[in-house]
Amino acid sequence: MSDDKRIDDATGTETTGHVWDGIEELNTPLPRWWLWTFYATIVWGVIYTILFPAWPLVSGATAGILNWSTRANVAAEIAAVDTANAPLNTRLEEIDLAALGTDPELQGYAISAGEAVFRTNCSQCHGAGAAGVQAAGYPNLLDDDWLWGGQITEIATTIRHGIRNDDDADARWSEMPAFAELLSDEEITAVAAHVRSLSGMDEANPAGAELFLDNCASCHGDAGMGDREIGAPNLTDAIWLYGGSPEAVDYSIRNARFGVMPPWGARLGEAEVRAVAAYVHALGGGEATE
Repeated sequence: MSDDKRIDDATGTETTGHVWDGIEELNTPLPRWWLWTFYATIVWGVIYTILFPAWPLVSGATAGILNWSTRANVAAEIAAVDTANAPLNTRLEEIDLAALGTDPELQGYAISAGEAVFRTNCSQCHGAGAAGVQAAGYPNLLDDDWLWGGQITEIATTIRHGIRNDDDADARWSEMPAFAELLSDEEITAVAAHVRSLSGMDEANPAGAELFLDNCASCHGDAGMGDREIGAPNLTDAIWLYGGSPEAVDYSIRNARFGVMPPWGARLGEAEVRAVAAYVHALGGGEATE
């Protein structure tokens, strides 16, 4: 390797003086247009960092002399939409939910708004399509099986206060005992077989039927039809919150279940609670108001 610079005979260009195995490197100058473009990008970068948010700081970034912010722009757009929807939200808060169907315009708005709120706040548990997750005990909101009632007012109450939580004094509340502490393994197996037989999923089990009447009928009813006042599920419809296999039913009887839903009234506000109730009610399983 040599550092001797010279003019290349073939091209008339100065070399860099670097030679590798007899091969010399030409010191070809950059095109003027490329250099000016490069300098322009530097100037533009400096101007941009002065005008717009750019340099990161400990708890934010430099605002720039234009004080431009995408977050502020989005907040302004949201505020504008809220202002435009304020009259509809006021009507939604004041109307008797049972009579929402008599106002097609307001009902359409409530369902559309409720869908947006549902996808933001509820889909994490109930799924984007509201079909729930049986293995985790998140109910399917598309069917016509309701623990606490499927009328729109009842759905709104469940959303507003939640289920078995310690944050709302009016939360829906029920608690099934763990029968592993009360019954033997053989008795639990017999009760599980009887419970499955109520929906035609297993053969009748006389011993399990007697145990059911003694231990379970006070909540679920003698025929296993459930009680919505206390959130006791209907055991005759073959719709299962935690699964209807022999193992799943056995586990539910043995260990009990205690699913929790947070209260949404304070987080969402009354208009959004009613909107979500309207959306869920319209999914296909909602019941008519008596």
